[in-house]
Amino acid sequence: MDAVPLIEITRRALAHSEEAADVVTEAWQAQALAEAVGVHLAMTGPPEVRAQAGGLREASGRACGSLRGPGQRSDGARAAHLTEMSDPLSALHELGDLLGEAGGALVRVAVDAEEEGLYWRCIEGIDAADECGDRVTAILRRLALRPRPFRRAPPAGPGGTAGARPVGGDAAPVCEDGLPVREGA
Repeated sequence: MDAVPLIEITRRALAHSEEAADVVTEAWQAQALAEAVGVHLAMTGPPEVRAQAGGLREASGRACGSLRGPGQRSDGARAAHLTEMSDPLSALHELGDLLGEAGGALVRVAVDAEEEGLYWRCIEGIDAADECGDRVTAILRRLALRPRPFRRAPPAGPGGTAGARPVGGDAAPVCEDGLPVREGA
């Protein structure tokens, strides 16, 4: 399953969690997804982000351990269904949002926690969500700085449509995302 739908499912589940145990479980699910995304990018991502993706994997793996409650099985992680990342940028943006929401939900649980063990699990989860969110931001920054390969745009036709060749030769180069390459960039 693609990363973005898995992240969206987890965001919805977190938003609908009312009991403290459910919030902690969904924060654990978010960290498991961060770990899976980190593994995926460390193995298949661009070389520029592989080390940072490995750091995300390690940090989120530690967080999963600190959030896992007594009797909670790790084989129930939605992240186990992650098979692809068709849009890594969207997945990273969504993951960053999910980690922020998980941290906020854990703050609310920690404030109301009557049991010291639950309180400290939440505090560790808040710190982990923050650290992992920072790592996601660093990966996004690194991806934004990397040079984008470009291709030639199709020639513009009459009225700016594709079809006719522009006066003066080839079409302007554009990046893979369709944005024109700036001169001197």
